[in-house]
Parts: sequence; C-alpha cells; structure tokens
Amino acid sequence: MAGPSKTQRRFPDAAEDQATWERQLDTPQTLSPSYRLAFADFDFLKRDELRPVRLQLELLKPEMELQDRGIVSTVVIFGGARIPERPEDARRPGLAKLAHYYEVAREFARLVTLTSLESGCAENVICGGGGPGVMEAASRGAAEAGGVSIGLNIVLPHEQAPNLYGTPELSFNFHYFGIRKMTFLMRAKAVAVFPGGFGTLDELFETLTLIQTGRMEPMPILLFGEEFWRRIVNWEALAEAGTISPADLDLFRFVETAEEAMAAMRDWRAGPEGAAD
Repeated sequence: MAGPSKTQRRFPDAAEDQATWERQLDTPQTLSPSYRLAFADFDFLKRDELRPVRLQLELLKPEMELQDRGIVSTVVIFGGARIPERPEDARRPGLAKLAHYYEVAREFARLVTLTSLESGCAENVICGGGGPGVMEAASRGAAEAGGVSIGLNIVLPHEQAPNLYGTPELSFNFHYFGIRKMTFLMRAKAVAVFPGGFGTLDELFETLTLIQTGRMEPMPILLFGEEFWRRIVNWEALAEAGTISPADLDLFRFVETAEEAMAAMRDWRAGPEGAAD
C-alpha cells in the first residue's frame, strides 16, 4: 500500500527534518556526532551492529527502483570478467580461445533486448554484473538494440569498475555478495551462463541449487560452450555417484550461439523436474 501523500502527511518527512537540522547554528552540541540524525549518520550506519540494517537497505534500494520503473522480468547473463573482446587483448592464451564468447554474449543480449522493447522494457530486461568482459558485452548488446540493461556491480579491489554501456539509472553497487546474487534472481526469467571463473561458477551453482531444491521455480538455464563446461565439470560423474539425480542433468542445456539460445528459451518446458524438451 502506498504511503500518505505530502498533503496527507501529519509529520515532517526525513528530508524535511534533515534540511532543518542542517540549518541549525553550530554549537558544541550540534557539532557532536551524537547529535546527528541516525539515518544521516554514516559513521553510525557503518557500525558492525548495523549490519542487519545495511543488508535490508541493500536489498530494498534496487528492488524499489526496479519496481518504480515497472521492470517485471529479466534475462540474467553471467560470465567471466576476463573474457576479452578480441583474442589479441587476452591476458593468457586460454582466454584468447574464449574471446569469441564476447561477441556471442553481445548478440544474445541484443536479440533478447529486441523482445524486451516489444514490452516497453518491462519484460526480458538484460541483467548482468555491470563490469568488464562478458558483463560488458551484455550491456553493450542491450544498448545497441536501443534498450536498457541492469548492472549489479560489487565493490572489489580489481576487475569490477562499471562498464560504459550499462544504463546509468539502472547501475547499482553492492557490498554484500549474497544480496547481489539474490537480486540477480528475483526477476529472472532465464539465466545464460558464459565461461568464467569462481564467481561465475558460484552464480551458476547457486541458481541450480535453488531450482533443484524447489526453492525457485524452474527456468531456462543456458550454458554457452559445451566443450568448456564439460571440461570444467564432470556432470555425469555427479549423477553416477548419486550425489545428484539423473533428472538434475535436465535442469540446464548447452548452447553455442545466440540464435540457439533464443530458440532454447522459446522451446523450454518447465515440467515436474524442470526439464527441457
């Protein structure tokens, strides 16, 4: 339920009280940190005891902004920050072999965004990590299609500066990995996972775990690059060992191209086991 309008409000709102506080004369009392309004006292908000409050704020800020903009669903793209646009830009030979996935991610995001534009950018909005590599390709493809993209950045000592293609009004910054991952999946209609490192693996397996355990509704999980993913994970060995069910291997599908991924999303069947056709 919406809160009272300004004409209905009986008490001053937070902005009004902050403005009044800032106009006060400087005295030893008003200059004391203890006199600051609690919501405007950043030193207070950063205390360890306020972590539960910060967790809630970090969840609410992007959620309320996306609600205000009418964004209903997203297509999430995960992938490595180190994937270069061109093989010659690769830091290591192995990355040069993965460079073509930059263009695949860019084209996939472009095609998804074209469908998003048909809904007025309410459905199928591209959502990525907001950083370089595959994340940049996702933002870039969405921008080239004339749409918007959501960027969920996180404060890291390296690799995670925002790319220049993301929609500024939909670029968010996180302190907590857990809240960021939850935000990725809250509106997800499909998840596309490109080659990446520990972060990408973490995001992929959390998504699969939530679906496998029934904590999240099944959706298309598209793994780009079958050769890469079969080298990284021995999926069948997990089923043979009994640590997952054979049906769990149907929770995802390997794809190679943007067009193949679009077709897989269209044809996906969310049956009792969340299997694909």
